[in-house]
Amino acid sequence: MEIGNNTSTFGYSVDYFSRANAQQQAVSNDQGIEQDIRSVEKDEASNQTNNNQEQTNQSQTPQNSTELTSEEKSQLNELKAVDAQVRAHEAAHQSGPAAVGGASYTYAKGPDGVMYAVAGEVPVQIETSSEPQETISNLQGVIATALAPVDPSPQDISIASKARVLMMKAQQEFAQEIQEKISNSNEYSQNAKNQYEQNSNSKVEDKAEDLTV
Repeated sequence: MEIGNNTSTFGYSVDYFSRANAQQQAVSNDQGIEQDIRSVEKDEASNQTNNNQEQTNQSQTPQNSTELTSEEKSQLNELKAVDAQVRAHEAAHQSGPAAVGGASYTYAKGPDGVMYAVAGEVPVQIETSSEPQETISNLQGVIATALAPVDPSPQDISIASKARVLMMKAQQEFAQEIQEKISNSNEYSQNAKNQYEQNSNSKVEDKAEDLTV
């Protein structure tokens, strides 16, 4: 702050009273200047306080503001709906017999600063065995796990389809195994029958020989 010079000039050829009056007037003028200075400083301090208050209010306004635009509200509602749908979808997968771990999610930040799930996945284990019947049981669990949600995704349907292909192969192997067992059983039965008939014929011949005279 700069203050301009405000001084009074007095003559040297003055008497005591004139000097006293002049001194009194000078003092009065000096006091007036000091009052003016204090007044100016006070006004400027007041203005500075007001400016600081305005700046404080302006800086606080965006931070305290929680109002969202209509577009942001629409986006927020959509994110909340997707989050609920994704979590329900993955929870259904987790309840399946072939799920081998917890769900992992991909998140997106909403206009309110909260993270919302927009995608997820659950690991599923496809097991095959040397025993076709056991493989079939495992693959049935994979299909049930993949199609557990009410709205299976294309990836879910693809996994179920692959499991069905493997299960069909296992079923064919199992059917072939059963057929072989049946064939072996029939062969065993036929062999047993032939052996029985052979033994029976042999006994009859022995008896016939005994009766020969």
